[in-house]
Amino acid sequence: MTKVLIVTDAWLPQTNGVVRCLEAVGRELVRMGHAVSYLTPEGFWTFPLPTYPEIRLSIVSPPTISAFIERETPDHIHIATEGPLGLLARLICTEQGLAFTSSYHTRFPEYVAARAPIPVEWTYAFLRWFHGAAAATLVPTRSMRDELQLRSFTGLRTWTRGVDHARFAPGEKTWFGDLPGPHLLYVGRVSVEKNVEAFLKLDVPGTKIVVGDGPSRTELAARYPDVQFLGLRTGDELSAIYRSADLFVFPSRTDTFGNVMIEAMASGLPVAAYPVTGPRDILTPESGAMNDDLGVAVRQALHLDRAAARAHALGFTWAACAEIFLDTLVPVHRELAAAA
Repeated sequence: MTKVLIVTDAWLPQTNGVVRCLEAVGRELVRMGHAVSYLTPEGFWTFPLPTYPEIRLSIVSPPTISAFIERETPDHIHIATEGPLGLLARLICTEQGLAFTSSYHTRFPEYVAARAPIPVEWTYAFLRWFHGAAAATLVPTRSMRDELQLRSFTGLRTWTRGVDHARFAPGEKTWFGDLPGPHLLYVGRVSVEKNVEAFLKLDVPGTKIVVGDGPSRTELAARYPDVQFLGLRTGDELSAIYRSADLFVFPSRTDTFGNVMIEAMASGLPVAAYPVTGPRDILTPESGAMNDDLGVAVRQALHLDRAAARAHALGFTWAACAEIFLDTLVPVHRELAAAA
């Protein structure tokens, strides 16, 4: 049995792609017979990240993190985020000569630049330093890997994502029956970096529906009164909303993957998106339409076959995601493992 420790600053009750991915991979690893533990903000004093209060940053000392790692005695360590816990775990690993892997989930340089006058080059320099100590860094798509390689990141490995095909599946449409069709759906954080307004201002027929919360929701709801803002939805309710829509619109230009796209396709929804990292790695001509004019992509995607979207989504599994994760891990004591 292999013991894996995953260090992450992003954790429940947050609802985002990072948390879903780490939870799902952990479940798959346990199913495969491995032991998985998490070092998360749970149990520590935290404070909200400015402009992103859903993320809580931990206040903790290096000795506490060191003691946690020593107590867990992991065979492998994976540092999933670059926040306080990730930084301290990196510090302990480098000081004690422990090997670890890392993962790159989010375009923090672009997100920071959208909120503060901080050049993206500065933030990329920090991220390059952070991940440079890892034995390997997992990235969500080939396009993202290529982008980071151009910025002199090393040790990059492509790591796909999965979807629960039972939860997200075609079925009876139980929502939006009283609203004019087609029903155009967005699911995700309602914030400036997600470019949601590009969807809301489209001149296309039908009803626009937004599921999710975030700092821009109140302002956008006031400016676009004809849009249906449903707030955060989860579980069976979210699944029913997906299958009840006619098309999924993904307006983000900054996501590194876009888990919601494969949730939508698994539910039988074709996708309309910009031809950028994420969509161009995930979508096929049968499952989605991409265009620099998002309105054109919407009109094209409305003619696609729902069954084809579902069939494409079946190729994304959490089992495959976990296998890649497992294959990339390195022994904490690489020298001892090599000598054995």
